[in-house]
Amino acid sequence: MAKARTAAECYIATQKRDPAFREAYDDAARRIRQVDELVRALDDARERRGMTKAELARRAGMTPEVVRRLFTAEGSNPTAATLVALADVLDVELVVRPARRKAG
Repeated sequence: MAKARTAAECYIATQKRDPAFREAYDDAARRIRQVDELVRALDDARERRGMTKAELARRAGMTPEVVRRLFTAEGSNPTAATLVALADVLDVELVVRPARRKAG
C-alpha cells in the first residue's frame, strides 16, 4: 500500500506542474545534494583516519558542536571556509569540476 502524501508533498507536487517552479525546485535540490555529498565525503575521510568529531573540531579551531551538527544535522549549509578548514585538517582537497547535466 502506498504511503499517504503529506499536505506539503501534495502542495509541492501541484506547484511542480509550473515549469519555472519545477526548475527552481530542481536547482535547489541539486545544490542541497552537492553540499550533502561534500559533507559526507569529509565525514568519510574523518572516519578513515580514525579521528573523532571533537578531535577534528579542535584541530580545525572549531567547537565540537559545530562539527557534530555539520555531520549529523539534516540539510546543513556550511560555509566554504568551514569546508576548507576541515579538508585541510583531513589532508584532502575540495575539487571543482565541470557539471555533468542532462541535455535538454
